[in-house]
Amino acid sequence: MNTSFMLRLMVPEDIAAMLAIYTPYVTDTAISFEYEVPSLEAYTERIAHIAQKYPCIVCEENGELTGFAYASEFRYRAAYQWCAESTIYLDQQHRGKGTGTRLYRSLMGLLERMRYTNVFAGVALPNEGSEQLHRKSGFREIGEFRDIGFKHGAWHSTRWYQLSLGDAAPATPLPPLSLQELISSEGLSNIQTLLNNY
Repeated sequence: MNTSFMLRLMVPEDIAAMLAIYTPYVTDTAISFEYEVPSLEAYTERIAHIAQKYPCIVCEENGELTGFAYASEFRYRAAYQWCAESTIYLDQQHRGKGTGTRLYRSLMGLLERMRYTNVFAGVALPNEGSEQLHRKSGFREIGEFRDIGFKHGAWHSTRWYQLSLGDAAPATPLPPLSLQELISSEGLSNIQTLLNNY
């Protein structure tokens, strides 16, 4: 294992590199259903909003960002509050090297500590690499939205996956913790250590 490989929580200085990783998914593929690459300002606002509540984890190798994964709101109704949606993007040169598996393992570990019970992921088709990652990470296929997005002159479907965290959903669940509440409870250094040991 590369000794310079490190997972850590995102900091604002990472967002430009995250956008650089995300850009070809917008311009060259239908993996992202966005048509236009967001500006750095818009992307910064998007990620900062997500990171107020949910974990965003980056992978750094030899001082370079090579991928990131984060959770976000699945649905806004109160009864859905124990569910999250996951997102992951890897630098094109670092796909298929285990980075995605490690990012997801750490993200799911934090979400479980934050009292989430289910994580959902939508995969735009075709994307065999992402489907393999989700199956390897314990997600199960739960359905497909057919011809839901039109991009690059073609209709694309999305396949949805679900991962249940923990042994069983608690009968009387406590409200999920925000990321800041988890950090306050367990300490930032402990969280950073956990990320590299899941």
